[in-house]
Amino acid sequence: MGRILALDFGKKRTGIAVTDELQLIASGLTTVASHELLDFLKKYVSEEKVVKFVVGEPKQMNNTPSESEVFIVPFLKRLKKVFPEVPVEREDERFSSKMARRAMIDGGLKKKQRRDKALVDEISATIILQAYLNRN
Repeated sequence: MGRILALDFGKKRTGIAVTDELQLIASGLTTVASHELLDFLKKYVSEEKVVKFVVGEPKQMNNTPSESEVFIVPFLKRLKKVFPEVPVEREDERFSSKMARRAMIDGGLKKKQRRDKALVDEISATIILQAYLNRN
């Protein structure tokens, strides 16, 4: 089948999550500096069969795009240009960071570990990907 790769794109960092080959389980992969993201993805896609990208879609409570969408749209254009054969879908990411922090607390991580923004981004990407899998 191939893997689905999810991105929680941010101005500074991007959390990345991926499914197994059967697309059953979402797992955190890593966090990458956003300016290095396309290089990371090129290497990853050359080593693994990625059949779809799922990119978080930040929205306000009234369903309008969040202000961070202005950084995501140019990235999406570059992503589609570099990987024209890989479809890109969006997934609502409202509350993903809050849910990530809650998961860290429930998982017993210490306060110092919960301050690790890179880990929050990776867990957020996993939550986005799991939401996408649940919806489909």
